[in-house]
Amino acid sequence: MAYNSKMVFGAACLGMLLFGVTLITLGAVATDLTSKYTLTEMQVGTLFSILPLGILSGSLIFGPIADKHGYKLLLVGAAFLLFIGIQGIAMVPSYMLALPFVYTFGLAGGILNGATNGLVADISTENKAANLSILGIFFAVGALGMPSLLGVLKELVVFEVILSSVGGLALIMATGALFITFPPPKSGEPFQWVTVRSLTKNGFLMLIAFFLFCQSGMEGLINNWTTLFTTSSIGSTSQKALFALSLHVGGMAVMRMFIGGVFRNLSYQKLMVISFVLLIPGIATLNFAQDYFITVIALVLLGAGLAAGYPVMLGLLSDRFQNRAGTAFSIVLAIALLGNMILNYLMGILAGSVGITAYPILGLAVIITMGLLCLYIFNSKQTNT
Repeated sequence: MAYNSKMVFGAACLGMLLFGVTLITLGAVATDLTSKYTLTEMQVGTLFSILPLGILSGSLIFGPIADKHGYKLLLVGAAFLLFIGIQGIAMVPSYMLALPFVYTFGLAGGILNGATNGLVADISTENKAANLSILGIFFAVGALGMPSLLGVLKELVVFEVILSSVGGLALIMATGALFITFPPPKSGEPFQWVTVRSLTKNGFLMLIAFFLFCQSGMEGLINNWTTLFTTSSIGSTSQKALFALSLHVGGMAVMRMFIGGVFRNLSYQKLMVISFVLLIPGIATLNFAQDYFITVIALVLLGAGLAAGYPVMLGLLSDRFQNRAGTAFSIVLAIALLGNMILNYLMGILAGSVGITAYPILGLAVIITMGLLCLYIFNSKQTNT
């Protein structure tokens, strides 16, 4: 049965918006949850560690399911799981009861992230990077929208009501997706571990995986360490630090608009050249920044420079592994998530030993590594090895 690509793309965008909500919500309500359950710092840390574990699980399982059954089952199921997870966090009376709902919440988010990217790559016969960039804008809307929503409504209603309302959006998406025709599965073959082993031995796939390991790690470093860096090293206020971080996300969103519009027909190589033209001066400026204004410029450049990484690399991956794109996406997105976790842990060690000034230096090392991997990736693409 034929499908309407615009409706399918719209469903994917709504799913990515929900993933943005997923990734930011726990942090946005952390203070409220701490008060509600009277949490210790260790218990708060457990909550924050369970969420990425759920996202990692979702990233691993979505691909094989998508290759065999297509994306409709995944999007409907993930949106419904997100509804259950968010309602549980909002309603359960104790910390221990909340833990499985936090995991469910993360699991749904991991599935949504992978499935929406895979679906858009699947329906895009050309301009994959452009379409994936537009998809990424909806992530930014979800990630920025949730704290704003909480900030506006917190004085009017309790946070549990806000969470339940957001959960209602997930339920609406699950219901709506049931009535949309999606593209058929690429392979229809049952999951086999031999397929995963074969893909993990593919040099081209692993180059992309480790590029996204660095990309995700760099994004995590900026999101998690910028406020501390600007307040302790540059001497800005917490409010100004958060504003700088928002401008970084804005730089990424604006650049993805350009990739989806003005730069729509540029090749993958040219998009990555533009990226590094922005990343190199951005990280260099951050390393030598002495005041708030210069730091903001650096963060905006870094946001714009990081914008093309995921769309280009996932586009390349989809082109190379068309019949097993879902499983390939699962592998690289799981490795990317590990990059975020590992590089942030490494930054924590460096901050404790040499101080927060290690943050831009580590960022420089990550971007240099990304540049080298990018050269290998495009050389591998041209030689088809």
